[in-house]
Amino acid sequence: MAKDNLLARPTLQPQGASSSRSRRRMHGALMAVAAVLAFFALAGGITYYVLRPITLRIAVGPPSSDDVKVVQALSQAFARDHAHIRLRPVITEGAAQSAADLAQGKTDLAIVRADVDLPKNAGAVAFLRKNFAVIWVPGGSSKKPKITSIKQLAGKKIGVIGRTKANINLLNVILDQSGVSPDSVTLTQFSTVGISEALRNSKLDAYMAVGPLNSRITAEAIAATSRAGAEPRFLSLETADAIAQKFAAYDSGEIPAGTFNAAPPRPDDTVSTITVGHHFMARRSLSDTTIATFARQLFGSRQAVINEFPQSAKIETPDTDKDAAIPAHPGAAAFVDGEEKSFLDKYSDYMWGGIMLLSVMGSVIAWFGGYLRKDERVANSGLRERLLEMLTAARTCESMEELDAMQAEADTIMRETLHCFEDGAIEEGSLTAFSIALEQFHNAVADRKMFLINLPEKARGPRSAPPIQVA
Repeated sequence: MAKDNLLARPTLQPQGASSSRSRRRMHGALMAVAAVLAFFALAGGITYYVLRPITLRIAVGPPSSDDVKVVQALSQAFARDHAHIRLRPVITEGAAQSAADLAQGKTDLAIVRADVDLPKNAGAVAFLRKNFAVIWVPGGSSKKPKITSIKQLAGKKIGVIGRTKANINLLNVILDQSGVSPDSVTLTQFSTVGISEALRNSKLDAYMAVGPLNSRITAEAIAATSRAGAEPRFLSLETADAIAQKFAAYDSGEIPAGTFNAAPPRPDDTVSTITVGHHFMARRSLSDTTIATFARQLFGSRQAVINEFPQSAKIETPDTDKDAAIPAHPGAAAFVDGEEKSFLDKYSDYMWGGIMLLSVMGSVIAWFGGYLRKDERVANSGLRERLLEMLTAARTCESMEELDAMQAEADTIMRETLHCFEDGAIEEGSLTAFSIALEQFHNAVADRKMFLINLPEKARGPRSAPPIQVA
C-alpha cells in the first residue's frame, strides 16, 4: 500500500509549469529590454554631457568700448560656427569691475587690465592688446613757458582721458618715477564718450590717454586739443625702462612717428613710454579641457574679426613661464605648449565608470533573474528527489504497468529539467547529476522488467492499476 501511495502521488503539473515558464520568460525579456534601454540612456547621457555646448560669461567694459565690440564679434563668430564654447558678454564699467566680478565668481572670463587688482583665482588665457600711455602738451600761447619734459608738469593741470582709476594710478607712477610729486598736480578726468566736444574748450596744461596705437579715442583727443598753427608736443618718458623693471604690470615701449596723424606727423619723432596689457583671464576652477577648447576657438576665430577690429590682430598666446607676471591658466598653457590631453586621457574616467556601472547593472540583473527563477529551482529539486524515489521503487516493483507509468513520469521530469536548464534556473553541473540519476533509473527499470518477464506466471504479483496523473 505504501508503494502504491508513493507511485500515485501527484507531483507534476505540466500546464501550471508551462504557464510559470511563460511568465518567467516574459520577466526575462522585460529585464533584457530594460537593460538595453538603460544602456542606451546612459550612453546618450554621456554623449550629451561631453558634446553639449558650454556657455561662458565674460566680463568686459566700459560700454561701447573696442573691447566690448571685439568680444561681441567673437561671441557671434562662435555661435555662427556652432562652436563647443559659447560666450555671453557681461558689460561692466571697466577693467577694474571686470576683474572684481571674476574674483567674486560672477563671471567665468574677463578682459582684465594688468595694472588693476588681479583676481587670485584666475589665470591668463590670451593676451588681447597692448595699451600705450600717451602724454602730450597742446600748442598754446607763447606767453606760457613751454613744457618739454614730464619733470615740468609739477604744479600743472593735467587731463586724463577715461574715468578708470587705473589711469590715475598709472599717471602717478609716471610722475613719481620722473621726480614729480603726484600731489603737486591737479587732475581732471574725462569720459571717453563725446571726447572731442569735452576737450575742445578745455584749458589744461597737459593730457594723458591710455590705449592701443590705433585707438580712435586717443587720436580724437589729440586732434581736439590741437590749436590752429600750433602742433601738440609729445612728452617722452625717460624712465620707461626703470618703471618696467620695478613694476611687473608695465613694460617699456615706443610710439613711432606719425602714429596719430600723417600730415603733419603726430608725433614728429619716436616717443618712449610705458605700456600695459589687457588679457583674457579665466577662473582656475574651470576645467583645463574647457579653457583649452576656448583658447583654440579664440585663436581660430581671430581672423574672422580682424578686418572690422584691427586691434584684435594683437591677440597673442599668454606667457606660460612659471614666473610670469600673470600666470597662465593650466588649460591655456596645455594648448600653447601642445600638451593637451588625448580623447582617452580626457574621458577614460568616464569610460571606466561606464564599464563599472554596466558591470554592476549586469550583476544586479543576474541576481534579480536568479531570484525570479528561485521557485523553478526549488520545483526542479523536488523533481530530482522524485526521480530518486522512483529509482528505489523500480528495483522492487512487482508490476510491468507500474514500471511503464514510472518511466512515463521520468520522461516528463526529463522534459521539465531541460526547460529549467534552458531558462538558466539550473547549471550544467545540476543537469549532469540529473542525467546520471536518469540513466540509473532507466537501467533499474530495464533490469526489473527483465526480471519480471523471466518469472513464472504464478510467481508474478497481481496487476495493479496505473498511477493517476494529475493534469
